[in-house]
Amino acid sequence: MDRWLVTTFRFDATPPLGHPLCGGWVTPARRIESPLSGRGLVLFGPADPVVICTLDWTGLCNGAYQSFCRALADAAHTVPERVVVHCVHQHDAPFVCADAQRFVAGVRDLPPIVAMDFFERVRAGAAAALRGSLASARPVAAIGWAEAAVVGVASNRRLVGLDGRLVRMRSVAPASDSLRRLPVGLVDETIRLIALLDDRRQPLCELWFFAVHPISVSGLGVVNHEFVGDARRRRQQAIGPAGTVLYLTGCAGNVNAGKFISSAQRDCRHRLAQALVAAMEEAVAKLRSEPLERVDWRVQYVLPEARRDLDRDRLLTTLTERSARVATRNRAAFALAFLARLAAKKPLRVCCLFLNEYLCFWLPGEPFVEYQLWAVHQWWNRPVAIAGYCDGGPWYVPTREAYAQGGYEPSVAWCDHQIDAALRHAMLACAGT
Repeated sequence: MDRWLVTTFRFDATPPLGHPLCGGWVTPARRIESPLSGRGLVLFGPADPVVICTLDWTGLCNGAYQSFCRALADAAHTVPERVVVHCVHQHDAPFVCADAQRFVAGVRDLPPIVAMDFFERVRAGAAAALRGSLASARPVAAIGWAEAAVVGVASNRRLVGLDGRLVRMRSVAPASDSLRRLPVGLVDETIRLIALLDDRRQPLCELWFFAVHPISVSGLGVVNHEFVGDARRRRQQAIGPAGTVLYLTGCAGNVNAGKFISSAQRDCRHRLAQALVAAMEEAVAKLRSEPLERVDWRVQYVLPEARRDLDRDRLLTTLTERSARVATRNRAAFALAFLARLAAKKPLRVCCLFLNEYLCFWLPGEPFVEYQLWAVHQWWNRPVAIAGYCDGGPWYVPTREAYAQGGYEPSVAWCDHQIDAALRHAMLACAGT
């Protein structure tokens, strides 16, 4: 049996006061309620090391994503193709795209998307933390798998009418919003745990996967790690300092907590965190483990087509249109950045980590929950976990059907609807099926 080692690392990713949040179109950071963290692991063995990093940020896109991966790869003595950086996707957090920032910087009246010195400082801190952890690598004797249902957190936010068109979007709104009375809709209520264990079956690292937008009350300039970060903190307290807990957001592009929260409920963040913690405790009680015998990492590349109605000249006009909302103008910068990326033939990556027969997928953008449900059924006879939000360049990744339904998400999905088939084919190729 090949011998595998793991080391874990942590670093601070909290923006300074005054820094833009969520791409610059909500209130900038005026108070730090809870710090934002970066956490990760490095797996060492017979092959080049594999690095998995999580960030409490809204997103990390295009060139900034690639440079972050390169920095971690250099620190771990591996190649960037064996590194993923996942953003948990809290909204009162930085949304980093250096390419979009260059477009915004050329327009005098627009607020910045990101302060590049802050980004570079966090990237350097991440690489230094990883490098400093290498001497503390420990053998992985076993892996564990568990799952449980999360009650009262996830709901589908898209209401589609009989004509096949989107009627309304369920989001954070007043308690009187009638959409709260409607059923949960299409979600994946399962939280999944992959645990790397030592020879006493104690956790060296836990990876938790759940598909929901991590938003309760947001947009007020109060930086926080949201209810998912609070659940992660409480789980970290339970296992102690010898292990590291990572939380990863699954295919949550069309899933939020909208049915279960409202702007009138002051305690909603605590309630959502408690529901996650209860499911985590249930899962841990059912954890089953086996010796770690196989680790493999596979990558497929996808170079999608841009959405056909995206016009560069029109986007440049929107960017400079002073009467338009800042959010609209900054989104144009993100779209322009992705168009430039496609023109330069820089593909997206779909990655798959094999741990024995476990499959762990890492997907770009904000994929819809249908991709996750499809994968779980496609590989029904083996454990499957999925993290979206790796390389946020394409923004939303709806299903082919959702483009025809309309609504917010397809309007800010920079890829053509053919991304649906391309993404699934890449997952199949990664898994070898």
